Amino acid sequence: MASSDKSKHLMITKRLIVEGEQDKRVIPYLIEANGITWKKGKEPVDIQPHGGDGFINPYMISTRLKETGLTHLGLILDADEDAAERWQSIRNACSQIESIPPLPEQIPETGLIIKTLDDKKFGVWIMPDNQLKGMLETFLAYMIPSESEPLWQYAQEVVTEAKTKGAKFIDEHIDKAYIYSWLAWQKPPGRQLHNAIQEEILNPQHPKAQIFVKWFKDLYDL
Repeated sequence: MASSDKSKHLMITKRLIVEGEQDKRVIPYLIEANGITWKKGKEPVDIQPHGGDGFINPYMISTRLKETGLTHLGLILDADEDAAERWQSIRNACSQIESIPPLPEQIPETGLIIKTLDDKKFGVWIMPDNQLKGMLETFLAYMIPSESEPLWQYAQEVVTEAKTKGAKFIDEHIDKAYIYSWLAWQKPPGRQLHNAIQEEILNPQHPKAQIFVKWFKDLYDL
């Protein structure tokens, strides 16, 4: 088994590192809904959840880029409270890696894609849109259908009021509370994020989602 696992590891040419399991579940459904076949065992990109943003350091990024057979590496992380600050942390880490040329002072709105000095593709996306604060759930809220906008506005009002009445979620997670409240009122209620994309409760063809989809396809030559 160990030998088989090692062989599979060596065959990975396209890798994406994300913060958590939710990203790993959601991204394949979004990409498949936009025309790229994603089958278990034949995934076009290997998505690896790190369990936080600790992969943003020069040693870990450099180690990934040096993996045998690797041709494409992408990083996705949440902006949280400050996208510009997050970008600077990536720039600082990458400035210590010989194979990565100097990165721009600001991440492009369409996401970063560059060629390393040893001819590998390297990309970065900061959720939700490389500009604003937020996270995966902030990005997914862009995909709420326009006909549901009144209900979406109401969900935000209810969540805000719930906070004043003692709801325990932290302020940094309010976007999570918004979208899960909205999903609770759909048919069927309470679908998981990846199922909401698969069933088009969320619109995977939304123009704002397409910016991310294009970045992903361009980075991985799909």
